[in-house]
Amino acid sequence: MNTSDTVVSTLWDGVVHFLDQGLTGASWWQVVLVTLVLTHITIASVTIYLHRHSAHRALDLHPVAAHFFRFWLWLTTGMVTKEWTAIHRKHHAKCEREDDPHSPQVFGIQKVMWEGAELYRAEAKNAETLSRFGHGTPDDWIERHLYSRFPVLGVSLMLILDVVLFGAVGLTVWAVQMFWIPFWAAGVINGIGHYWGYRNFEATDASTNVFPWGLVVGGEELHNNHHTYPTSAKFSVKPYEFDIGWFYIRALGLLGLANPKKVPPKMAYGDVKPVADEKTLEAIIANRYEVMAGFAVELRAACQRELEGLKARSADTGVMKSARRWLHRDDDKVPAEVRPQLAQVRAEHPVLDKMVTMREELRALWTGTHATREQMAADLQAWCRRAEESGIAALRDFSVRLRSAHA
Repeated sequence: MNTSDTVVSTLWDGVVHFLDQGLTGASWWQVVLVTLVLTHITIASVTIYLHRHSAHRALDLHPVAAHFFRFWLWLTTGMVTKEWTAIHRKHHAKCEREDDPHSPQVFGIQKVMWEGAELYRAEAKNAETLSRFGHGTPDDWIERHLYSRFPVLGVSLMLILDVVLFGAVGLTVWAVQMFWIPFWAAGVINGIGHYWGYRNFEATDASTNVFPWGLVVGGEELHNNHHTYPTSAKFSVKPYEFDIGWFYIRALGLLGLANPKKVPPKMAYGDVKPVADEKTLEAIIANRYEVMAGFAVELRAACQRELEGLKARSADTGVMKSARRWLHRDDDKVPAEVRPQLAQVRAEHPVLDKMVTMREELRALWTGTHATREQMAADLQAWCRRAEESGIAALRDFSVRLRSAHA
């Protein structure tokens, strides 16, 4: 073999080795681990920077942290801060109505799950959306001349970097990075998070908590909590819930890089007052979602007691079992086909009928628009009196607890 052939062979062997190993020579499990770490950093950047900081102003970020997140998202997603922020703010403003950019109630769950990225890109071209909802987003030199102007450049650099580090398998690493946010954020959270899961609060929309442990999508799994308290930097509200995004925010706070501005309100309780006063009213209205969630717990418990009574009498429990799932829900969230069953249960079980009636009367305290503060306090006192004179232990105990609430 002559010198020329040797050089060519050596070069070819080098190319093959590079494509096989990259600069790192990482094994398959190391590549998988690094990919998961990289995509998780992207998820954290979306939830902390784009969502909680930029869209909702729930926390302040140090310029160093904010710029790191901007740079990382430019590299790994090509998303523009103003576009993402504007689209998300519009989602909250028009939630589940015709102008909602990505509602499964409008577009259907299949389209949002699998074509959420396309819905995002279509809305990003809407100049009115960007103008109306994109205020307060970065407009510095690097944003105008690099991040917003050349979003494709970032992901292209990421592609080159992945191939250099991992060889040919870097193409797969890059593909996973490009697929991660469109699937988990645009698809799962925007889709399933308004379609399936559990609800802590009867928010005005159909938002749900997908899982109580916000690990994979940075805490965004707790979507019902977020829609109930959209300006909160913390998404978890129950003792069994965990929001890893909040964990990262607290860690950044210890480093002086983040400052949360708001967290979910929590009702405070003290001594039971003889009568509910205006301070009690303030506390109830400020924590109305928590109050109604507590009432829902009592209503579900009452359903269970009535069901056990039916079983003890060997009576038919079918209608009660079906109604139990929906009786504590707001009327506009109950499917039309279930409403006759709820009406039957209420007619046959006076305790449940009274509790549902009292729930709606309690809700009327803050949904009425013309009552004065004094009149609302008087209405609350009357509600507590009726609850405690109803002969229903759950209503009595709930009312007494309300009279101990304070702001």
